[in-house]
Amino acid sequence: MVREASLAPSLYNAQPWRFAYSRSGREFALRADRERGLPHMDPDARELHMGCGAALFNLRVAAVARGLRPEVSLLPHPEDPDLLARVRLTSGESPVNGRESDGTPGDLHPALFERHTSRYPFWDTDIPQDARTLLRTEASAEGAALVFADAPERDLVLRLSALAEHRNAADPGRREELLRWTRPRTSVTGTEADGIPDYAFGPRPTAGGAPLRDYAAGRVTAPLGTTGFEENPRLALLTMPEDAPLHWLRAGQAMERVLLRATREGLSALPVTHPLEWPDLRREISDSLPGDGTVQMVLRLGHGPLGPVTPRRRIEEVLDITG
Repeated sequence: MVREASLAPSLYNAQPWRFAYSRSGREFALRADRERGLPHMDPDARELHMGCGAALFNLRVAAVARGLRPEVSLLPHPEDPDLLARVRLTSGESPVNGRESDGTPGDLHPALFERHTSRYPFWDTDIPQDARTLLRTEASAEGAALVFADAPERDLVLRLSALAEHRNAADPGRREELLRWTRPRTSVTGTEADGIPDYAFGPRPTAGGAPLRDYAAGRVTAPLGTTGFEENPRLALLTMPEDAPLHWLRAGQAMERVLLRATREGLSALPVTHPLEWPDLRREISDSLPGDGTVQMVLRLGHGPLGPVTPRRRIEEVLDITG
């Protein structure tokens, strides 16, 4: 189950989680791995919590697929902030319409292996309304809201994404983290266990408005070439009513639930994080939406190629087992 949990997305594919399993208690503990944090990009560890939340949701899905019921307790010990969750496994009931009694959708299990971040062009076609409704419902089940951007909101995100890229390029600390977690001149058979290999960078855009981060950062990388991207990217903004570690964990679960459902619906996706890594830009995007929610993630969704498989750490690096 932890192998499947670790298929979750995370900032720069840093995989900032560790699991411990107690056989006697039939319980997982999920802890933050702070050494895998990015203090310049993510100084308050918001995205670290979201990545761990995504791994937690994958663990829930993996448990339900095995006929188990995951009983989740978030931030169970205030004096131990690195202990993000406990998951006690009990014998599950027979799922009803693919869902266990806690609402975990077991039918998403195949998508754990199919979901890959795509930094490639999507077709310039709309997302059907029934698919939008389904994705909103999945976000709502985890206490989040999913807002599909209209033209003004889309243009704002695109403008602020470009500004964030400009700022990042001029910030030595952020550039150092980008260089640390990206892997130029790698191959699909390489030995790297984390980070973003250059075969997953995606091509450079010659036209279009996709809000992309430049992982190459001027370095010579694999010849992925250049190409045009969709002129009107379909963006969805995931918001939470509050903005604290508990809500970041819930937002990570909501994000992964939406991404897995999108995969099952034949959609590709790209989490867009860089405009949210500057507090003033994140606030400006949040203020553009109705209501009081705070944007936790921007998702670029659409019909197009899935991204390639990116590396994962060995199970012994992320799991401890006790009697």
